[in-house]
Amino acid sequence: MSPPSPAGRPQPANSPSEPGAAGSFEQPLKVTDPRAMRALAHPARIAIMQHLAIEGPATATECAEVAGLSPSACSYHLRALASYGFVEEDLSSAADGRHRPWRARVIAFSFGDEPGQPEATRAAGRMLKQSIEAHIEEIREQYRDRQDAYLADWSAACGLTQDVVHITPEELSVLRAGLQELVGRYRRLDPAERPAGARRVLALQEFVPWFDPGGSQ
Repeated sequence: MSPPSPAGRPQPANSPSEPGAAGSFEQPLKVTDPRAMRALAHPARIAIMQHLAIEGPATATECAEVAGLSPSACSYHLRALASYGFVEEDLSSAADGRHRPWRARVIAFSFGDEPGQPEATRAAGRMLKQSIEAHIEEIREQYRDRQDAYLADWSAACGLTQDVVHITPEELSVLRAGLQELVGRYRRLDPAERPAGARRVLALQEFVPWFDPGGSQ
């Protein structure tokens, strides 16, 4: 991971599409600055970041359609994200001088609630987590509202599964890493890698402690 700038803003050195680059799926950028967390927590900015990370460079007008904003409002949010190093203008992909595309500098990031963090950092982290969870729930609701419109094979393949494991923290870390590696094989951000019939699917992984922290079960 690249060292932060003097202002504490993330500055990934390489393209996030390069495996192992800071901000890539292989090496998510660790966000610790509460100002950066709050900047990311806006619902429109989450939608913009997601669009740029998955679809590649896009103009403010194109991002506005995804975020449900006017192009001028979307430009404001793009500049706010750029001020923290999450996106940048990508004039090399412009069709002509009139277009001003933006690209994601970060396509994967992490943040946590580690012990000893200042309360401002913890509060900003909770805000960001709640915003991301709300975005995920919106995607779920959209699917549920239109479930009958999907082909039967998609409806059969998708859905929630539930299980229970009895595991040590070390084993859980290995399990998570293995699942991330497996899911990563199907990420295929490059459209050329996608087989016929491939469509975008949200892949969720969540492990929730199901025991009393003061007990054994």
